[in-house]
Amino acid sequence: MPKNKKKILLAEDDKFIARAYQDGLTRAGYEVVSAVNGQEAIDKIKSEKPDLVLLDLIMPKKNGFEVLEEIKADQTLKMPVIILSNLSQDSDIEKAKELGAVDYIVKSNFSMKEVIKQIEKVF
Repeated sequence: MPKNKKKILLAEDDKFIARAYQDGLTRAGYEVVSAVNGQEAIDKIKSEKPDLVLLDLIMPKKNGFEVLEEIKADQTLKMPVIILSNLSQDSDIEKAKELGAVDYIVKSNFSMKEVIKQIEKVF
């Protein structure tokens, strides 16, 4: 495995969507670690130290906003977070950005190719 391979944590509770993103990201050359709820996302962010987090907002145990708050509060967790959600209200987007998200992608508006472009912009 190349040393420069970026690790992405994908926090998504929908199995179908998670598999689609995992396949696309893996094909694009990223190492993908998955979490199916907010608590698992926090645990894996701390243990795996990903280069980037793709975070759904609506998840069991902890929602994406709570995960963002925890990441922001922990000085050792300094990775960029891109929100990947179907919530498209301006208030949600603003709240996510206030909590430190570097980008906000509305799932229904973006193809896999576009999501990868957004990720590459961050890297």
